[in-house]
Amino acid sequence: MARPVVLAVAVVVLVAGFAASVGAAPEGEVTWAVHVSLAPAWFDPAETPAVITPFMMLYAMHDALVKPMPSNPMTPSLAESWSVSRDGLAYDFVLRKGVKFHNGDPVTAEDVKFSLERYRGGAASTLKARVAGVEVVDPQRVRIRLKQPWPDFMTFYATPATGAAWIVPKRYIERVGDDGFKKAPVGAGPYRFVSFNPGVELVLEANESYWRKTPSVKRLVFRSVPDDTTRLAMLKRGEADIAYSIRGPLAEELRRTPGLTLKATSPTFTEWINFTEQWDPKSPWHDRRVRLAANLAIDRKAINDAEYLGFARISASIIPHAFEFFWPPPLYPHDPAQARKLLAEAGYPRGFDAGELTTDAVYTGTAEIVVNNLVAVGIRVKLRPLERAAFYKGDQEKSFKKLVRPGSAAAGNAATRIEAFVITGGIRSYGGYPDIDGLFREQAVELDPKKRILEPAFLSGHGPRLEQSALGLIPGHAFSYPYEEIRLKPGR
Repeated sequence: MARPVVLAVAVVVLVAGFAASVGAAPEGEVTWAVHVSLAPAWFDPAETPAVITPFMMLYAMHDALVKPMPSNPMTPSLAESWSVSRDGLAYDFVLRKGVKFHNGDPVTAEDVKFSLERYRGGAASTLKARVAGVEVVDPQRVRIRLKQPWPDFMTFYATPATGAAWIVPKRYIERVGDDGFKKAPVGAGPYRFVSFNPGVELVLEANESYWRKTPSVKRLVFRSVPDDTTRLAMLKRGEADIAYSIRGPLAEELRRTPGLTLKATSPTFTEWINFTEQWDPKSPWHDRRVRLAANLAIDRKAINDAEYLGFARISASIIPHAFEFFWPPPLYPHDPAQARKLLAEAGYPRGFDAGELTTDAVYTGTAEIVVNNLVAVGIRVKLRPLERAAFYKGDQEKSFKKLVRPGSAAAGNAATRIEAFVITGGIRSYGGYPDIDGLFREQAVELDPKKRILEPAFLSGHGPRLEQSALGLIPGHAFSYPYEEIRLKPGR
């Protein structure tokens, strides 16, 4: 019974230190050169996949009952407190009074109920399978009932493992519909929607009545600039204040440029290769020796040095080392000779044609090194880069064949990452194994924590106008939020 008591005490302490503050009127403008095309689906929390990219938008336009902030990975936000029943079957959330959406509608328990029942993103099937119902106790209190005790409920619900706890206005969405909401999103966050030029630019303006604090900067401008050379050039010319995802020689150039600052954050980010046909007995990838050969062929240190300037952490797991319940498997050495030997033993002494490796275009440089490593041992692969929104869509639809380079920086724990990418039916899992599925189901209801089951750096740069870029303020997150903490230098 100690778990609910500790949780309740922690919430009370946190609320005491999180009073709203009113500052000076927001001024100025900050511009981002963003590494991906901005997709309207990322404006709607209900469609959040098991990746961190949408939170670049959600932290600005929306707010959650509970979310990671600089002070705590589960900070009370729209909910000023929450408690758990003694049997672990009910979670009660008390909403913060006086909070309104950007259109003036109050944030109520009905909106919380609507947002969870409407949610269809990452882990939606798991949430729906384990949540018995959502009850509106009164306008400021909502109760989420579970079918059985689920120790990971708050990790799945109240961290960026999903977007389920990010609250949207029920009345507005019922009036304009899902498509209308994406065209003109309304949230309760520190910035309100102004305009969107699809694939080009998103403009937001400060919500001066934001409950936590008045943002310092008046206007935020996000510009889609997929080409990394152009992003760096914009930063040098002062056309952007922050440029995301600058790697390799360009990151070295940024680091050497007077007035610019290279910022390496360490998000809960891992990247890996999926063998989508490993369940097909006719595929070479069905043979464990072939999969092991591919692992031994990849030079992870070379990738780290070339792409991430040595800031990454070499790993043999899709689970970030900082996640709860992480188990550190032994690292794979770079051993091309042993890789060729394994291929020969598997019946491929001259290698084989492995088709395409599909990747998010942002990580083309990393994927190119992988392709070259595989080709060097006889696994002949061609690279197929796709823009991020198209890549995510295809990956969720399981439409890619042969090899796929996914990755995720979504928060959570080992269970949330496994649920999305490993078990049968996961939002981005191409298959599964009954024994692993069974173990996952068992650990999901285990109340004793002792019985439960190449992390890239994210290099960004900012220019001289910023006093506080917010990059790295929230541990485990890559982007520059909370946005209300961004500050321009005086006179800028």
